[in-house]
Amino acid sequence: MDLHTVTGFRRARERADLALAPGERILAGGTWLFSEPQPGVTGLVDLTTMGWEPLEPLPDGGLSVAATCPIADLAGYGERTGAPLFAQCAHALLASWKIWHTATVGGNVCRAYAAAGMVALAATLDGVAVVWTPDGAEHRVPVATLVTGNGTTALRPGEVLRAVELPGAALRARTAFRKIALAELGRSGAVLTGRVDTARDGGAATFVITAATEAPTVLRYPAGVPDPDRLRADVDAVDGWYTDPLGPADWRHGVSAVLLEQIREELS
Repeated sequence: MDLHTVTGFRRARERADLALAPGERILAGGTWLFSEPQPGVTGLVDLTTMGWEPLEPLPDGGLSVAATCPIADLAGYGERTGAPLFAQCAHALLASWKIWHTATVGGNVCRAYAAAGMVALAATLDGVAVVWTPDGAEHRVPVATLVTGNGTTALRPGEVLRAVELPGAALRARTAFRKIALAELGRSGAVLTGRVDTARDGGAATFVITAATEAPTVLRYPAGVPDPDRLRADVDAVDGWYTDPLGPADWRHGVSAVLLEQIREELS
C-alpha cells in the first residue's frame, strides 16, 4: 500500500530520535502499517536502525526479545533450543514467508489483534513488556495486561515498546498448543496454550486463551494441573468471547473448552 500522505522519513539512531512530531508514526517491520491507508500519517520513524540485538539472554536463564526482532528469528530460536511453542505461535499467524521474516515481535504485540501469535506466546510464558516512556524512564508491564482488547493496548502516547522479557522459569516449563480456524488458511478463531512449570520452579500450571477472546485470558493454578471439572468451570466463567466473520462467540467458547481439556490431558 502506498502511503501517499507520508512526506517525511527518519532513521532513529538514539532514544531521543523516538520523540514523535505530530503525524509521525513508529515503523518497525511495517507489515500492518503498509497494508491499508493511513490518512493521518505524515512521517515515519524507523525503529530498526536503533541497532538492538534481536535476542539476548537474561541472568535467570530467560530471554530478552527486542521489539524489532523478526518473528522468524524467534521461531528459529525455539527450534534450536527445543522449545516448540515459539514456532507454534508463529505459525498461528496467517502470514507468508516474506511476512514472517519482516514482521516484528514488537509490532505484533503492539498491534494487539486478538489472534496475535506473539501475544499468545508472551502471555503463556509470562512475558513482560519493557516500555520506554517519553521522559526518558521505563516501566514494565505483563504483556497479558498490556493488551486491553482486540487492537487496543495500555500504551500511552509517546511510549515505545523496547523489548519483551521471557523469564527463565517459563522457558524451562513444558508447554502444549492447540489452534482452530474455520478455514484451512484462515485467521485463527481460537488459540489455546498451556504450560506446567518444573518442580524446581514450583510446578504451577497456566492456561491461556487468545484469538477467541478480545484480550488474552490467563487461567492460573498454583497447585498444578487442575481437574477437568475445575478447568471447565473456569472456562465457562470467562468473559470476552466475541463474534466476527471468523466465528461466533458461542463457537469460540465451545472449541476453547474442548481444546483446553486436550491441553490439560497432555500436560497432566
